[in-house]
Amino acid sequence: MTPPERRLLTPEEYRQAQNSPEFTELRRRFRRFAFPMTVAFLTWYLLYVLLSTYAPDFMATDVFGNVNIGILLGLAQFLTTFVITHLYVAHANKQTDPIADEMRDRLEHHEYASGGTDVSREATRG
Repeated sequence: MTPPERRLLTPEEYRQAQNSPEFTELRRRFRRFAFPMTVAFLTWYLLYVLLSTYAPDFMATDVFGNVNIGILLGLAQFLTTFVITHLYVAHANKQTDPIADEMRDRLEHHEYASGGTDVSREATRG
């Protein structure tokens, strides 16, 4: 048995999907997470760089043994990256992936074509 032939999406279908309320909501949810998180991480990273440059004595303060504040803050950069990645995956799974999956399904069934209904589905219904 051969798989059913897939029809390519038209530019109009992509435009219809892009102009849909679902896509607007998808962008809004992504931006509400991505922009603040990006600003927070870049601020944190810039603080680390500035402290390394302008406060070397502070960064060289021993905490225990040969471990100083600079090393701990450097390791915290890695930890922060992992935490942000985890938060993004959790956010995407709950907030954006369901909308994106629904939109992909609608695109694959050509529901954005000619006013939102798939011609082949209409033919099988009627």
